Amino acid sequence: CRFPVPFGRPELPEEAAIHELDGRTGASLKFTLLNRSGRVWTLIAGGGASVVYTDTICEYGFAKELANYGEYSGDPPEEFVYEYAKTILSVMTSTPEPHGKILLIGGGVANFTDVASTFKGIVKALKQFGPALRACGTSVWVRRGGPNYSEGLNLMRRACEEIGVEAKVYGPEAHLTAIVRDALLSSPGMAAPLPELPPPEVKMPKTNGHQPTESTAGIMQFKDDTQAIVYGLQVKAVQRMLDFDTLCGRKTPSVAAVVNPTGEASFEKFMFGSADVLIPIYPKLGDAVEKHGKVASFLVNFASFRSVYSATKEALQYPELKTHAIIAEGVPEALTRKMHIEAAAKGVGIIGPATVGGMMPGRFRIGNAGGAVENLLLAKLYRPGSVGYTTKSGGMSNELNNIVALNTDGVREGIAIGGDRWPGVRFIDVLLRYEADPSIKMMVLLGEVGGREEYIVADAIADGRITKPVVAWCCGTAA
Repeated sequence: CRFPVPFGRPELPEEAAIHELDGRTGASLKFTLLNRSGRVWTLIAGGGASVVYTDTICEYGFAKELANYGEYSGDPPEEFVYEYAKTILSVMTSTPEPHGKILLIGGGVANFTDVASTFKGIVKALKQFGPALRACGTSVWVRRGGPNYSEGLNLMRRACEEIGVEAKVYGPEAHLTAIVRDALLSSPGMAAPLPELPPPEVKMPKTNGHQPTESTAGIMQFKDDTQAIVYGLQVKAVQRMLDFDTLCGRKTPSVAAVVNPTGEASFEKFMFGSADVLIPIYPKLGDAVEKHGKVASFLVNFASFRSVYSATKEALQYPELKTHAIIAEGVPEALTRKMHIEAAAKGVGIIGPATVGGMMPGRFRIGNAGGAVENLLLAKLYRPGSVGYTTKSGGMSNELNNIVALNTDGVREGIAIGGDRWPGVRFIDVLLRYEADPSIKMMVLLGEVGGREEYIVADAIADGRITKPVVAWCCGTAA
């Protein structure tokens, strides 16, 4: 059974090809053709970043020139990225444009996607369509951060030089929206830049908020000795958590045990600073809780969307696990709601589903949140600041880490609540938690069009439940 296609028209052949490609991978590949003759084309990584790019293009008055909307995420294999990029470039170069075309490539700061690997797929497609891109007068604008981003940017720069296409390549030091602005306003035939408005005069109230509590909405208080049980043999994610522990100067690893339901009891060796540590692997969650429940109070759940409901239902039997983070995307909504109802009845907080997790600089890291070690250092996530943020998008959470580090004293805590329709922990829950934390002096909210979550936050500000300064942006207005 297929749902009706958007825009009330039949699915185009190129869209059908991407849809079929998306069905063959656990990653995400999305594409909608808006205007075949448009001048502005996008090859964006991440759902949140794709929305920000689209909003920015429309805000600068180029909605009619926007040719497509789409995104790739979830660390797709190089060959799939090549097929994805090839399909888009074939449509892009099918119509001439005397004023030239703009191709925006990249996205935010990735958490775990290998930027170099995915860029190799795009580079392969660019080389294949080199003559056609030159014939269209294409200029390429690249901006990306994350694991191996320097290698990826160098690959992109050399490829554009090789095919003779003008290219501007930037890392996370450049703001995402600034790249879009520069690309649009430097292209022939585009309008002159709009005059900048003076900054508004805002008086920031000085407040420490309400008194902190042991937990807010079931989210436990994270400390520098908090430990977790990881459900699923995710070796890279566990190692990244331990690397973060080392940067923070933790004395004990943040992972107490790993549960691998399809394996046998064993030990896995990981690096903890300059030393090796053996972390026990259990086939049953009950065994892990029995041995480590006195010290491990958090569950990082990497179960697939097919098995995550049964895994969560089992985990809720153990009151030692006070908060769960569910990473899986695509969990059926009916099961998600049942999970949240059962968790709420037992006073357990659930972050997710479809979340990358969260960052508690200097204390604790959930899974792959925060990205590679280079980004942890760049965004100063090894020590706490005084800003608390929340967002739906996992990719944009790392972008917020970067933005906050560039403009403030750093992040105190950041939580991505997940992009699915029914998140466990909501925006209001997270912000009330920040309101109660005297070490958080201001809050940042990156929302998205759809749902009532942002309205609930606005009501809380109006009625005085939230008194600290809040910087918020609800993206997706272009929709």
